[in-house]
Amino acid sequence: MPASPFDSAHLSPLFPTGETARLFSDSAEVRAMMLVEGTLAKVQGAHGVIPEISAAAIHRASLELQIDPGGLAKATGENGVSTPAVVAAFRELMQAPEHAQYLHWGATSQDIQDTALMLRLRQALGHAEQHLGAILSGLASLAEDHAHTPMAARTYGQHATPTTFGAQVAQWGWPLVTLRAELADLRETCLLVSLSGAAGTASVLGPDPAAIRKELAEKLGLGDPQRSWHTDRTPILRIAGWMSRAALACGKMGQDLILATQSGIGEVILGGTGASSTMPQKQNPVAPSVLKALAAHAQGLQATLQGAAVHGQQRDGAAWFTEWLTLPQLVLTATAALTHAAGLAQSIRPNAQAMHNALDGTGGLILAEALSFALAEHMPRPEAQAATKTLCAKARETGTPLEEIALAAYPALSKALFETKSQTGTAPEEARAFAAAARG
Repeated sequence: MPASPFDSAHLSPLFPTGETARLFSDSAEVRAMMLVEGTLAKVQGAHGVIPEISAAAIHRASLELQIDPGGLAKATGENGVSTPAVVAAFRELMQAPEHAQYLHWGATSQDIQDTALMLRLRQALGHAEQHLGAILSGLASLAEDHAHTPMAARTYGQHATPTTFGAQVAQWGWPLVTLRAELADLRETCLLVSLSGAAGTASVLGPDPAAIRKELAEKLGLGDPQRSWHTDRTPILRIAGWMSRAALACGKMGQDLILATQSGIGEVILGGTGASSTMPQKQNPVAPSVLKALAAHAQGLQATLQGAAVHGQQRDGAAWFTEWLTLPQLVLTATAALTHAAGLAQSIRPNAQAMHNALDGTGGLILAEALSFALAEHMPRPEAQAATKTLCAKARETGTPLEEIALAAYPALSKALFETKSQTGTAPEEARAFAAAARG
């Protein structure tokens, strides 16, 4: 297997990342760093920190020059960061040493690379939001259309009480509604510029480094942290946490779909993919299985990233490098999950007959809770529970429907008690409430 399935020639369709993958390419990283350097020079020129004519030359060059990432390899391997190699290549390509000397004035490598990362994470969040919209649109229609389609709820893998397929869909969708609602705050408080200098003190960034940082943030469309966050990785952790939760929410959907398509259950029908290499009768739940695998992968990456947040002193290379190894993978993991979930939300459909068969196949035992509460109207609750257990045991032993045994023992009970559709509680309302929120 390849080192990364996300950019594999044959595995990438199984783990699709689309445009988001390009954000973590070498060329995208270098281009973002050049944009930060050029904008920084422009701001510094306006504040008189560097000559304005040099600032204009650097800014223009940042938009026009092309740096080959391959040419940065040797120096990056030696320096441990790519910024010095980018700066050296940038200066050489400018062919104007009188102006190029002011490039990267007072900044440190981490300022440039963290800010460039934020520019790309902003785009990644935009892509994720688009996927969320597609998922929620599909799930909203599914929940609304099947708000009253009864099915068996299951707890610990056992039949519990009746619910509806619309309510099941709502369970998949509510975490995604929450994630979408958090995006505005996440963008405002976590997509931050970094400009603090070598040790976070901004000691050589000019007489008013705070003003330069603020204007740099405005020019780049990022937030001003009003401090150094070199060792405070909260912005990264929150964005990563959001991505991780997105993958986990999709994983829940995948897990339920795997169970719903099992032989003997078959309550959900997927699209036409999932062929077996040797068993013609099979349709494997491929996309749901990918969602479950991606959720597991996200958990591991998130744990590693949290550990990497413990930076020593004012700068920590090892912690920072660990971030490079995990954050892009986590973003791509979430993107692949959201992409698959969007496709499933548009294509899955319930098998209402299979759902009816599962409900009917319990012989009415799935209504035992409702029966116990009905009996509690005529006797103390503990006695009602004990009586219901006795009735259920007799139904199992004799193979007689619970309704028949219960009505024979307690003729005053209403037959409507044993109508499955009347025992779905708030499930229809839950489905419709989700649909409204998903479209809101």
